[in-house]
Amino acid sequence: MANLNKVMLIGNLTRDPELRVTPKGTAICTFSLAVNRKFKDESGGEREEVTYIDIEAWGKSGENISKYCTKGRPLFVEGRLRLDQWEDKNTKEKRSRMKVVLENFQFLGSGRSEGGGGGGGGGEGGEARSYAPRSAAPRPAAAPAPQENLDEDVPF
Repeated sequence: MANLNKVMLIGNLTRDPELRVTPKGTAICTFSLAVNRKFKDESGGEREEVTYIDIEAWGKSGENISKYCTKGRPLFVEGRLRLDQWEDKNTKEKRSRMKVVLENFQFLGSGRSEGGGGGGGGGEGGEARSYAPRSAAPRPAAAPAPQENLDEDVPF
């Protein structure tokens, strides 16, 4: 029998990512995404439903998300579902929580409200961009490269 455990999400971070490191030095980044769904109810009115999903990113991916992402930032995430189960220390009840373990991700948009709003990375069309780290100071613009005889390199 075939098995498939694959999740693909686009949403906005609900809080700044939290980065921890295991005793062996492996980074673990935890964050949550808000994913919006718009639909029409029985009366024909538009409604919006938000789902909050906990995500865990390990290693270099987790370090990069922690470094470049902040609350409100749109993000595309690919991963797999994992069910964590434990017993509550106080009540002795069995508890569980479903989360996504990140396998791949893509930065989207700028994280600022740009009119598209919502948790779906609205208005950006999934365009990937590069970003400076949160703590980095702005860098001066690099001087343009000297342009010599460009007409000689044109193939037509």
